[in-house]
Amino acid sequence: MPRDDSPPSALRQRLHEVIFEADTRAGKLFDAILLALIAASVSVVVLESAPAVRARYGPALRLAEWSFTVLFTIEYGLRLFSVGKPMRYATSFFGIVDLLSVIPTYFSVLVPGAQSLLVIRILRLLRIFRVFKLSQYLGESRELWRALQASRRKILVFLFTVLTVVVIVGALIHVVEGPEHGFTSISTGIYWAIVTLTTVGYGDISPQTTLGRFIASAVMLMGYGVIAVPTGIVTAEMTRAMRAPVSTQACPHCAAEGHEHDAAFCRKCGGKL
Repeated sequence: MPRDDSPPSALRQRLHEVIFEADTRAGKLFDAILLALIAASVSVVVLESAPAVRARYGPALRLAEWSFTVLFTIEYGLRLFSVGKPMRYATSFFGIVDLLSVIPTYFSVLVPGAQSLLVIRILRLLRIFRVFKLSQYLGESRELWRALQASRRKILVFLFTVLTVVVIVGALIHVVEGPEHGFTSISTGIYWAIVTLTTVGYGDISPQTTLGRFIASAVMLMGYGVIAVPTGIVTAEMTRAMRAPVSTQACPHCAAEGHEHDAAFCRKCGGKL
């Protein structure tokens, strides 16, 4: 993999230390201010969604919302500028979250109410683990992600089995109960089967015949397996995962995090750390 080892400019290097690193005084201050702004912006979105609050403080909340969006847009631009490979950062998890955290406000000009989607900004608070040097939590998140990736095929097979079961049960309950008891179609029966199998139990539709209730009882008992099986699959994969301590250092080229303490090159782009 090619490595971009060219030295960054002084301005870019300084911006990277402030924006991405949490080990310097300036970096800690920047992250603390950023987290406070994120929390405040999410609070503004939540308050603005309440009709009574919006009727009284609507203009002020909208002004605050746009102010936060402008600040976060500038911050996003500086993040792209401060890394050697902007597209690497832009397509990373935090890069996508940072972009999605500003788009709804601009989109609300065309679609009123779209600004409610700004609550996605709360995902940016995940940076708190880096700010407070909780690197062990970064390691745990990587371990969990690896376990989910390793078990995805088994989970997909399980979900396909569940889908097959609910379709069969939905058709069966439609035949047994019929339209007179609310099961007007197979799709309605499938909906009831999903609600029952997942133990949600809305109660908006229920079987009335003895055979229908027997089927419902069997589906309810199967519902315990729906919870236990995927949990067991992921847990088994997590026990196999190797734990490795990670640092809070961010790659100056692509902004990737979660490197081992003794890593010399980025685990994503291969750039020198």
